This record gives sequence, C-alpha cells and structure tokens, in this order.
Amino acid sequence: MMKSILFAFILLSFTGVAQVGIGTSNPTATLDVNGAMRVRSTATNSRETSAKDSILVSDRDGNIQRISSKMVIESRLKTFIKGGFSASADQSLTVSSGTVKVPFNYEDMDENNEFDTSTNTFTAKADGIYAINVQIKSNASSVATNFGVSILKNETVIARCGYSNIGVTIAFVTINVTPPVRVVQTLVKLSLGDTITFNIYTDLINVGLLSNKTDSFFTIQQVR
Repeated sequence: MMKSILFAFILLSFTGVAQVGIGTSNPTATLDVNGAMRVRSTATNSRETSAKDSILVSDRDGNIQRISSKMVIESRLKTFIKGGFSASADQSLTVSSGTVKVPFNYEDMDENNEFDTSTNTFTAKADGIYAINVQIKSNASSVATNFGVSILKNETVIARCGYSNIGVTIAFVTINVTPPVRVVQTLVKLSLGDTITFNIYTDLINVGLLSNKTDSFFTIQQVR
C-alpha cells in the first residue's frame, strides 16, 4: 500500500513539473536524459506510412526529433550526373599549351547539384568513391599526331586516353581513317570540395567536337 502511495506521489510530482531531468539538474526539454538510454523491446510496425513519416533521429546535441524518410535519404543523397553540350552545333575549341578544358555546359541529371555548367567543373559535396566516365568525338577535320581526353582531379590528370590520328590524302582531300572517339573511365577517391574537370590534349591549334549528346558526354556516379 505504501509503495502504491509513493509511486502515485512521484507521478503527480512529475506531471506538475514542466521539465524533468535524469542525470542533470538543469533539464532543457520536457524530459532531459543525461546518459545512455535503453529500450528492451519495441513493437513491430509494418505500415508503410510509418516508415515515411515516423523516423526518429538524434541531432549532435542529443535532441530526439521526428523526420520523414525522404529527408533522411536526401541528407545523404549520392552523386548521379550525366551531362554534355547544350548546343547541337560542333564545338570549335582553341588549344593553348597542348590542352584545353572540355566545356561541358549541359546536364541531363544532377541529383545533388554538384556540377557547375558555367565553369564546367564538378565539386564533390561528400567524401566517397566515384566512378567517372567521359567520351568525346572529334569531327572529320581533327587530324593530329596526338589526340585524347583526360580526367583531372584538382587540376591534376588522373586518367587519360589518347593516340595518334592518321589522315590519308586522296585527290587532295585528307580523310581521317582513325576512329574519332576517345573514351576514358576511372574510379577515384574524393573528399569534400575536390574537383573534377575534363581536358582535351592534342597537337592541334584548333579542335572540333561533335555536340550531339550521344557522341560527347560525361557521367559521374558515387558508388560508395
């Protein structure tokens, strides 16, 4: 009987207090627990609506809050980008010092908003492992002893593909007999703020690229 009365007294005391602290004399919430929390059992809930709307998360200060599953996923949204050129006309590029940046300025998709079409630069928003692929196709006039495309991390080449173009002159007309496509792909570990760009390297002073999105494009995907 005395135990029941004591329990009721404690319960009434708790309900009469705006904030209750366990392990702290200065609570900052209705229930402020300064220590580990253990729940021995929980009910199983298979309702899809609960998964969408009833996820409990803890912030860096230990505050428990409810958040939608969509916001949880988007807070760690991985990189998925495919891009190319916005124009359909061939890209005419002037090459200086043997190399020039590929001016990709169009996105088919950019799920995390990481590629800047004005600077033609990808900037990572999260640490991770990224799969990067780029393809370019030169027009018929691009004949050189050296022609290729490279992937650069923080302005340093990390992968490239290039070889000589061979032109055959028949009746004063030079025909490029080498495949005009260059493709390179790689895996790279990136940290927050690292950049990825694409360059052409060649012996030509001017180079032309086909702008069709099936001919010249790039993809960047975070795989981990």
